[in-house]
Amino acid sequence: MTVRRFLLAGLLLFAAFPAMAGDKVHHLALQISDDSPDKMNTVLGNATNAAHYYAGKGEKLEIKVVAYSGGVNMLRADKSPVLERLKSVSKDVPNITFEACHNTLEGMAKKEGKAASDIPLVSGTKVVPAGVVELMELNEAGWTVVRP
Repeated sequence: MTVRRFLLAGLLLFAAFPAMAGDKVHHLALQISDDSPDKMNTVLGNATNAAHYYAGKGEKLEIKVVAYSGGVNMLRADKSPVLERLKSVSKDVPNITFEACHNTLEGMAKKEGKAASDIPLVSGTKVVPAGVVELMELNEAGWTVVRP
């Protein structure tokens, strides 16, 4: 009887494996560190294309756009050269989040004579301590990190 239970448990586990594999969540981190509208648009295009690809396959995808250095300008509500496209992608790709580097914000604030908290960011943007460190930690956690 013990052998039957063992075989039955193995059969149930084997039968459940394809369902578990289909529940995999893909993780994509996109780096933007350049103050270039072309690169910003490339990042937003990559995010949209990946989201549509995996949605078409019925698979889940989480996307983080991590901005530091000149790339933080993409997430500034007062001067983003891609603001309208950014808002559109935010609506069309619900599994996308945006992160801005606190170190960069501090540097920008100093140049502008204000506090980092006074730099307006696009709604929903998360501030992380350091963009490079965030990307390293995402990579170490198994995320695919891409710099377009």
